[in-house]
Amino acid sequence: MDYKAPVETYTGKVREVVLGKGPKAVKVGGESVLPLHNFEGTTPNLPKLAMQILDMAPENWPEWAVEPFKDVVNDPVKWAQKCVSLGADIVSIELDSTDPAGKNMPADAAAAMVKAVNDAILVPLIVWGPGDEKKDVEVLTRVAEVCAGENLLLGPALKETYEAIGQAALKFGHCVIAQSPLDINLMKELNIKLSKFFPAERIIIDPLSSPLGYGMEYSFSLMERVKQTGVIFKDAMTQMPIIANLAIESCKPKETKSDRKQGILWEALAAVTLLLAGANILNVVHPETVKLLKDMMAGKI
Repeated sequence: MDYKAPVETYTGKVREVVLGKGPKAVKVGGESVLPLHNFEGTTPNLPKLAMQILDMAPENWPEWAVEPFKDVVNDPVKWAQKCVSLGADIVSIELDSTDPAGKNMPADAAAAMVKAVNDAILVPLIVWGPGDEKKDVEVLTRVAEVCAGENLLLGPALKETYEAIGQAALKFGHCVIAQSPLDINLMKELNIKLSKFFPAERIIIDPLSSPLGYGMEYSFSLMERVKQTGVIFKDAMTQMPIIANLAIESCKPKETKSDRKQGILWEALAAVTLLLAGANILNVVHPETVKLLKDMMAGKI
């Protein structure tokens, strides 16, 4: 007697979000199954790999993370182009230079630089503010205006900043990263508020991500729960695609700073773990991580 594996089918579906425009447009989400359960339903879009760059030379990245880009880290345009040549589906730029506690570069300069990067690459662009609430609003609203119509992905939009950032993204034609601190109820609350004036099909969830270690179990269990709630129980506020922003986090642990091979594998294993949890976009640093993940998704390893 032949064995026939049991198959579950669900009526819930993750929304499909389009990033970028024209020939550089990329679709994320759209699946009606749990992570990697392609045998049970439709997964129209494989997870996408974003490579992280900064708008200035990194000051605290480990050597293994900087080494592939040491010739371009002082030029964000060239850095972004190199990421694309190394297989990035998306480029993700963090505007570190605008941090009020650092160089405090003005929003106009940051927006002009983002436009130059976006114009130079043929993949979508994610733009992260410096992590200061007031400066995030100032910088991201200006970026939205200068890059009007380019359908960038802007973030983070927090409970304190979602209105200003969301209104700018809505006015100038962009998508938004809704970020909440590892709590599904706070995440749903933010999505409900944002969705009152902003299209849900232009929202990406960032529940916060940890690299390997103590925090990973929190990231994994939350992402898993979000995906299950959306696909199995059809909760509309958990049916947005998820971004796992583990790039910078993977550069912080002491274990990743001490050894190149260990650092790359640390990032790759963290990415695979969050892929299994349901991430639709994986934001990473190293090109070898990109290659490992692409080979895995293609069934080569």
